[in-house]
Amino acid sequence: MCKVIAVAMQKGGCSKTNVSVNLGIGLARAGKRVLLIDNDPQGSLTASLGYDDPDGMSDTLASIMMNVINEEEMVPGYGILHQREEVDLIPANIELSGLEVLMANVMSRENIMKEYLDVVKKNYDYVVIDCAPSLGMMTINALVAADSVLIPVQAAYLPVKGLQQLIKTVAMVKKRLNKKIKVEGILITMVDYRTNYAKDISSKLKETYGSTVGVFDAYIPMSVKAAECSSQGVSIFVHEPKGKVADAYRRLTEEVLAHEN
Repeated sequence: MCKVIAVAMQKGGCSKTNVSVNLGIGLARAGKRVLLIDNDPQGSLTASLGYDDPDGMSDTLASIMMNVINEEEMVPGYGILHQREEVDLIPANIELSGLEVLMANVMSRENIMKEYLDVVKKNYDYVVIDCAPSLGMMTINALVAADSVLIPVQAAYLPVKGLQQLIKTVAMVKKRLNKKIKVEGILITMVDYRTNYAKDISSKLKETYGSTVGVFDAYIPMSVKAAECSSQGVSIFVHEPKGKVADAYRRLTEEVLAHEN
């Protein structure tokens, strides 16, 4: 059984792409077969995995979804890259923005990604989808295809405000489009627990959502080393394997794996 996890938050700056990369590679290091999907026209996940020119790629999530829309046959493995840290990747680039506009006139447009994943997910234990910082049609596609949504939230006031809208959107998707979706948990990121401000925000999140949607025990600390990973094209497990951020992602991976049981 494959589990599809959408990593979503409509506000940027919450380490969403770093979470997708390091959770996916953490799962792969635990022996799981993992597919990472870049669902953002900026191609941040693609670049973070060492592919320097996403906009120069021809076989991407946009071309895959166009083939599904046009009912065109694809050879097995079309558009899937095998990354050196033992995960597979479907890259994305700016073409995804054009696809979102085009999909306005497509029948059952919310189900295109699900239709594709229903075919390929048999090859994987986990699919992790890195969503754009918006609640547009591509994010809705990810939520319809997903079994759960992991929500990274920066330990600050404004991102926490945005959390309410995303939870409402997930509830709407659950009611109308995907009855099985649930919230995997809220992950607090970019935490500096030396400040009372971060402690207060974290306490408030756990108080408000801990008993309903759930908050991960693991949290991702603020770190310059973590920010460097994207430019190096590697995970935190390669860049600083013995650091506090790598330990945090190991704990997160263990919590996600524990949800299997």
